[in-house]
Amino acid sequence: MIEHVLDGSGVRSKRTMYTAIAKTLSFPDWFGHNLDGLYDCLTDLSWLPKGEHVLIWTHSEVLAAADPSGYRAIREVLDDAVEGATDPSRTLSVVLAKPQS
Repeated sequence: MIEHVLDGSGVRSKRTMYTAIAKTLSFPDWFGHNLDGLYDCLTDLSWLPKGEHVLIWTHSEVLAAADPSGYRAIREVLDDAVEGATDPSRTLSVVLAKPQS
């Protein structure tokens, strides 16, 4: 299992989330910085090593509070991408880390 930790503490818009995910998962240059492009990259992952990849999104509540519709759209794409993987040798899981109390 390969963990990719996305620190969402500074992510306050859908646009900054695209950049954060792209950086965290080393997306290729052709990533389109939109929901369709996000889905395409998340279901491909061919540039990453084979195996299970886990995207751990910390502080997701920041985006949820700052851009509720953007948060919902990103969550929907993440959920769909987990189910829609095109390469069984590279799988994706997503974990939303709960804030520490």
